[in-house]
Amino acid sequence: MLCVSVAACTQLPGNPPPAAAAPAVPAAPIVYPPSAASALTIDSAQSLIAVTVRRGGLLARLGHDHLVASRHVTGTVSPTQNRADFQFRLDQLTVDEAELRIAAGLEKQPSADAIDGTRNNMLTRVLDAERYPVVKVHAERGAAGQPLRVAITLHGVTRNMAIPAEIHETAGIMTVTGKVNLKQSDFGITPFSVMAGALAVQDQLELRFTLVAK
Repeated sequence: MLCVSVAACTQLPGNPPPAAAAPAVPAAPIVYPPSAASALTIDSAQSLIAVTVRRGGLLARLGHDHLVASRHVTGTVSPTQNRADFQFRLDQLTVDEAELRIAAGLEKQPSADAIDGTRNNMLTRVLDAERYPVVKVHAERGAAGQPLRVAITLHGVTRNMAIPAEIHETAGIMTVTGKVNLKQSDFGITPFSVMAGALAVQDQLELRFTLVAK
């Protein structure tokens, strides 16, 4: 970064003694945005955010645990600025993909009707996806071994948290993996329940993620 300052002096008619020069004022540093070549783009095809939603209440045995996922994460990563900004749409979430349920250790696959009902309740009665269609995330990397500093905006509410993550960089590809527990109530969301709470969704969610940027 190169900063140059120039000072000029003028004299009044009659050539009086030159006035004392004013103290030099350091020029403000110029901050250039990262070049396009330094930015990485998140590869949606290789990235995944998966959330395990567990049942609760006195009649929990009558319900199912669920696996909600996004395979449509979009955004950018700037290694030179140690930051990332990405998002995903709620109406693109999937519910109870068989392979993801198996990976999460969940029991047998719910019926297609049960899955459709769960997705509809999630988008309309819980997340209000029409009003708050997008989840946005801003992340910053600190010193090696330190958790990511993350700001998540969901349901119109932004929460800051520290999330442990593993970051691998090789040949222009960055892969970030990690997991964290979130509470729906922290984002102003009331967990779904029926029968006065006898059958309900637990407030805490278990989130795991793999983000690949190239």
